[in-house]
Amino acid sequence: MPLPTIEWEGDSAGRVRLIDQTLLPTELKFVYCEDIKSIWHAIKTLMVRGAPAIGIAAAMGVVLGMKDVHAKDADIFFKELKQVSSYLRTARPTAVNLFWGIARMERIAEENKNKSVREIKEALLHEAIKIQNEDKVICRQIGENGAGLLKDGNGVLTHCNAGGLATADYGTALAVLFKAQEQGKHIKVYADETRPLLQGARLTAWELQHAGIDVTLICDSMAAHVMKLGKVQCVIVGADRIAANGDTANKIGTYGVSILAKEHGIPFYVAAPVSTFDLSIKSGGDIPIEERSPEEITNGFGRRTAPEGVKVFNPAFDVTPAKNITAIITEKGVIAKPSAENIQRLLGTFVS
Repeated sequence: MPLPTIEWEGDSAGRVRLIDQTLLPTELKFVYCEDIKSIWHAIKTLMVRGAPAIGIAAAMGVVLGMKDVHAKDADIFFKELKQVSSYLRTARPTAVNLFWGIARMERIAEENKNKSVREIKEALLHEAIKIQNEDKVICRQIGENGAGLLKDGNGVLTHCNAGGLATADYGTALAVLFKAQEQGKHIKVYADETRPLLQGARLTAWELQHAGIDVTLICDSMAAHVMKLGKVQCVIVGADRIAANGDTANKIGTYGVSILAKEHGIPFYVAAPVSTFDLSIKSGGDIPIEERSPEEITNGFGRRTAPEGVKVFNPAFDVTPAKNITAIITEKGVIAKPSAENIQRLLGTFVS
């Protein structure tokens, strides 16, 4: 059972406990978010990261933001809720689960608008915990649906971190690996380090090692060579937002890995929950791409590695076109040859 990435402690006046993922793998530390500013900061600074976990954090952030609102008038309460939601939406722009989680909380508040403020707050907390518990089930189902794509002895390359640390429990891309291991399959994983914040080195390698899965860490620039040597039979990555046509935003470098996989004839799989689909966006060109601080590149982990004053371009994500994706693994099933038609055929009414 993975460590709990994020949990709510107490009643509707409680707090959030989460793993500070910026300190892993050298230090395992839990931090406590008592108010909306602290949870916003945790999302923004990547203490909590990964699309599903961000969605959970955002939902819990709504509870934190509303816990000290003592308005007795419903109009005033909902005005405060709008401000809380608007503030949380500014934390990070690319992972659609953040916006999905907040919208779901707003919907629950609206459904309970005729109740007392106390009862609405309790309904919000119940919904946030429900989102967390649902994610645990979803992750396990993604693992179940994807494990059949792996054969005993396969080498698998993954990029960034889509494990338990990115979700409520079991991961998305890594859920497929965990389930394959449970089925008795022996797999060898190659984990890209994932520049510039090294989520693959710090988080994925740590998770897989603790799970007893054979993992080898490689630099991002080694992926092509590893594929050429025949060490990799498929690629599995997570996703932060999937457009209606199957174009997928994931951690920067994923697009390049998809090109390499296509060149070497290697299946490229994306594992993600239904909540990561954004059918309001027709293609990947419309997905907002977060740009982060230049210091993440010039002063990585506190040490300057670039000349003062150099210009920096630091997008946190890139978009892999659907044509490079062999299949998308969801909790509802596997979407082969992703396209608007194939996505709609499987998801149907599951996407709101």
